Amino acid sequence: MFTLYSMQRSGNSYKARLALAQLGIPYRLIEIDILKGESHTPEFLAKNPNGQVPLLEVAPGRYLAESNAILWYIAGGSPLAPEDRIERAEALQWMFFEQHSLEPNLGAAYFWLTLVKGGRELQRHAFEDWMEEGYRALGVMEKHLALHDFFAADRYTIADIALYAYTHVAHLCDYDLSAFPAIGAWLKRVAAKPGHIAMDWHPAEALAE
Repeated sequence: MFTLYSMQRSGNSYKARLALAQLGIPYRLIEIDILKGESHTPEFLAKNPNGQVPLLEVAPGRYLAESNAILWYIAGGSPLAPEDRIERAEALQWMFFEQHSLEPNLGAAYFWLTLVKGGRELQRHAFEDWMEEGYRALGVMEKHLALHDFFAADRYTIADIALYAYTHVAHLCDYDLSAFPAIGAWLKRVAAKPGHIAMDWHPAEALAE
């Protein structure tokens, strides 16, 4: 069984939990609070020298880091991970976009404005750039979604999971999505997919049902 080291309110960690849930893959969850330094203990750094979550133990003593790499591993062989050459490249294209253009802006704003006490004041110098670049990334997504229901392969894939993680909480960190109707419709399509879970869902809840 997989072991996932995750932080409940981390968008990157949520990607892995969402994919695992939608594919019905059982796993052991270990909560890591990065705000308390739990990802920088000697024990954790021995598993992931980069000191970040999510981290997936795929076999005893073998660990896989980086959220989008974890998505590809989890979803390999399923419809969520395209196997056709061009469709796979399309998914990768949008997942690279997510890490380069979306996560550094929406993800950073979400972290500092919603998770860190006093974060707005601490990062006041960066906030304007996050907003400008974040809105630019949302504009790129909006143009694509005006013509397509999903981001790659003409169906729901891990590219959508990667982009959904921080986009669906953008409103919590001052982004106004009212000017992006195609994104709004896409968010609803993703949330309606079978097996979808919210960011605050915990696998222990399913065991209690």
